Amino acid sequence: MVETDKKRDQIIEGAIKRFIHFGINKTTMNEIADDLSVSKPSLYYYFPDKTSLIIGVLDKVFNDFFEIVDKELDENANIEKTLLNLIEVGHRFFQKYYMLHLSGGSPDSSLNSPEVRNHIMEMKKRNQALHARIFQKAAEKGEIVEADLDKIADLYLASQSGITSLCIMQGNKDLFPGKKELKDMLEKQMHLCQIFLQGLKNNNQ
Repeated sequence: MVETDKKRDQIIEGAIKRFIHFGINKTTMNEIADDLSVSKPSLYYYFPDKTSLIIGVLDKVFNDFFEIVDKELDENANIEKTLLNLIEVGHRFFQKYYMLHLSGGSPDSSLNSPEVRNHIMEMKKRNQALHARIFQKAAEKGEIVEADLDKIADLYLASQSGITSLCIMQGNKDLFPGKKELKDMLEKQMHLCQIFLQGLKNNNQ
């Protein structure tokens, strides 16, 4: 069982490397098998199709993200420090896994499959629930006003996602945002966080 899990993890790591270098659309299952020197039957034993492999990659990326968040979140920190820390963690992941955003090349049905879309939505819900808990805790401590914190978390994350999308659209000729674009994105996300919290601030404190 341990050996099986190890082989599966190796395949996911190999897929991530190729996806990051070439993009998901331009990567085939055969290329991943060749990279890892594994037989195609062995690859398809662990991942019957490209969709299942993409879902495995998504699980790996998101689980790593939430694991780091759990380690770095300071339960005693105020909401501004907590959210700014989350932005920095997300920024590191964005830089590392940027190529996973790209859909260049011929359309890939694996990326548009209901299974992948539903999986991404589940991960987004998990992130929204995390932020809702952060806003809830801040409200309980009197840092921000009481409100519909689920909707606030959704609006906050949608606003931050909009800034990320602008950064992607402004990528340079190599499709990867340059240092200036990445720096601007981080600064804008941090400023948005601070402005957003000003609107929620409990003025009675």
